Amino acid sequence: MKRMIRMRSAFVVVGAASLLASSMVSVAGASPTSGSYNAKDAKLVPAAYKNMTLQVATDASYPPDEYLSGSTIVGFDLDLMKALGVTLGIKYQENNVTFSTILGGITGGRYQIGNSSFTDEKSREKSVNFVDYFQAGEGVYVTRTSKYVFKNLQSFCGTTVAVEAGTSELTDASAVKCANGKKVTVESFANQNTANLAVSSGHAQFGFLDSQVASYVVSISHGQFKLTGQPINVFPYGIATAKTPTGLQLAKAIQAAFKTMVANGTYAAILKKWGVSGGAIPAAKMTLNGAKS
Repeated sequence: MKRMIRMRSAFVVVGAASLLASSMVSVAGASPTSGSYNAKDAKLVPAAYKNMTLQVATDASYPPDEYLSGSTIVGFDLDLMKALGVTLGIKYQENNVTFSTILGGITGGRYQIGNSSFTDEKSREKSVNFVDYFQAGEGVYVTRTSKYVFKNLQSFCGTTVAVEAGTSELTDASAVKCANGKKVTVESFANQNTANLAVSSGHAQFGFLDSQVASYVVSISHGQFKLTGQPINVFPYGIATAKTPTGLQLAKAIQAAFKTMVANGTYAAILKKWGVSGGAIPAAKMTLNGAKS
């Protein structure tokens, strides 16, 4: 999965994908969702990262996970990152980039962290580490007047499905086997906003994306969209770090911080704030490289 839209409209295409969304984030703040510094967890941060500003990559086109409000990236993933920064005592900078470029940017050393609703998959674990922190399924929406109903992936046969490039949904929709000479036409787009436009314009019959994001898209569509069927393929989300000794140590620090945030209530408060508590996982399942497939 991974992966939707801006808060103002489900069909607005965002500007430059390389927009630097925010300035340096410090470790200040005191609220139920801000977290608190934990010296034990902070000791796990690699020495090379203690006095630098870590670069975090996010594709801000996926509300309520991550999206733009004006020129600022917001969402529950952003709040979790802020709380991680406070807990670990690190400084970081958010970068709004195209989703499909993030993992390559991590392996190339441009970013130290990928925080963008990544499904933890074994294929992705070959190039990066993942710290699991949430779970989501794949959801489907159609236009309000559509007669198409989603029952399983074969429901896509004979239709066009809109997805975001680089996502698990692209892989899953492309792998559907159909009978009676039918096929699935999968159209992938650089960001979720343009995928939504494909459905609203009638170019595609189904929108296929992460379940909580699908619900959000429908909720802000002013009645233009509706959900169809039930979520499928529930898997964990992971925050990505480099597949290097330093990257692995950073992942272990992030994992420890998440467990601290579960214990002190910060994690639950952030998910409740954004209405995504249903995706919460216990600390015991906040594993390192815990892909199911």
